Amino acid sequence: MTTGMAGVDLSHLPRPAVGKASTHGGPPVPPAQRIYFYSSGDWEDFIAEWARGLEDSYVQIKRLGGTGDQGIDVAAFKTEFGLEGAWDCFQGKHYARELRPADAYPEMLKVFLHVDAQDYVMPDSYQFLAPKGCGGTLNRLLSKPTKLRAQFIAALDAAGTLTKEIDADVLLRIRLLSAETDFSMFRSIELLDALETHSRTKYHHGRFGGPVLTRSEVAQPPSKLGLHETNYVVELRNVYAEACADDLSDGNLLAEHPKFGDHFKRQRLSFYSAEALRMDVRDSVPDGTFESLQGDVHAGVIEIVDAEHSSAMFRLTAALNQATLLDLSAHALVSVARPEDRKGICHQLANDSRLEWARGARS
Repeated sequence: MTTGMAGVDLSHLPRPAVGKASTHGGPPVPPAQRIYFYSSGDWEDFIAEWARGLEDSYVQIKRLGGTGDQGIDVAAFKTEFGLEGAWDCFQGKHYARELRPADAYPEMLKVFLHVDAQDYVMPDSYQFLAPKGCGGTLNRLLSKPTKLRAQFIAALDAAGTLTKEIDADVLLRIRLLSAETDFSMFRSIELLDALETHSRTKYHHGRFGGPVLTRSEVAQPPSKLGLHETNYVVELRNVYAEACADDLSDGNLLAEHPKFGDHFKRQRLSFYSAEALRMDVRDSVPDGTFESLQGDVHAGVIEIVDAEHSSAMFRLTAALNQATLLDLSAHALVSVARPEDRKGICHQLANDSRLEWARGARS
């Protein structure tokens, strides 16, 4: 099996659910046991996530399982031609038992039928994934491609339930196609191998939890303001301008202001702390996790921001204090979000024009 990190550029995967911190007591449930309770849809979602951890540089990954899936649960395309170019097929079977040849043959037959019907070209590989894996008989056949092909063709020739609804002409073409196909394309993936690969994707922590996320040291902000700081610095300048007649038009001089310089430096440090958190977790948690934290902070402070205050500084201070007191225990990032991060998120929200400190102010 090929494992490693993928170079997936495009994906039709649904956005994974943002993980929440568990509040249940007792020992954690291992991922291999959780998977046994998945629905078929959950299992296909897992497979699509797992595929993004493979070494193969897929151009696109699509989950196609469901009614009329033509024998494809997840398709991983190696070219922009999709099903008309090189691709791999991943088939999930979420059974409470091990897979048997009688489970595999109908799925393999679908591939030949749809290739014959020109619905797609033959995949480079067709890989079974099942929580209980393959039973001994099927595993041995998958390990001996020549014997697997002979047994599959024998099943076609048996005129049993496998082929009873297939026209004789189609069945003849399927038999010829099977005879010339390299059956090493049919493989199985062991659950532990799949979990190891999945653990290297950004989906793993949100789906199964895991070791506590770690934080990097927050570096001191650069002396010169970055373009990405423009909006929140404008908001802070408006706060200071309300109580000061000095020329504050040059944001790079705010750190030297005799009254507000130290305050401004603390706010920049908070902003950079939140930015560091965003970068630290971006490859370890599902897309949207950090944005969900921003949303929780916004929901927790917006009523204070919208309330009447005697000054913009009072509004800003009240919002920052409230952010540090919010109950974020249900969020996946609560263990690594420091008080400075929470304050910094407020400045990120101001940077995104979602919070405003000096109502009606113009810079």
